[in-house]
Amino acid sequence: QVQMVESGGGLVQAGGSLRLSCAASGRTFSRSTMGWFRQAPGKEREFVAAISWSGGATYYADSVKGRFTISRDNAKNTVYLQMNTLKPEDTAVYYCAASVASYGSSWYNLGSWGQGTQVTVSS
Repeated sequence: QVQMVESGGGLVQAGGSLRLSCAASGRTFSRSTMGWFRQAPGKEREFVAAISWSGGATYYADSVKGRFTISRDNAKNTVYLQMNTLKPEDTAVYYCAASVASYGSSWYNLGSWGQGTQVTVSS
């Protein structure tokens, strides 16, 4: 099983940028499609982005497409989420997901979660 620790969250003004990191441990890291989800207060956890084990394929929610970039460094067992042009509606706790898969248009985490990192975007 993969264990993850997120970092990089914080408070930023609208239009600003943040880079989240997810450091993972576990032998299956490099073979997993990794992802990021987020959960805003009072809302369900939602898919943000995913990246294939090779890094050759990336997927994004429509709400972040063109603003967020997911990447990974398998040598460092780390997944990143570069977030640009942040909006107040991006405010949420962001979670790293160990093994994501899509079914139709929906994405699910089939593995473990990190503890989450808070991102707050002020207007």
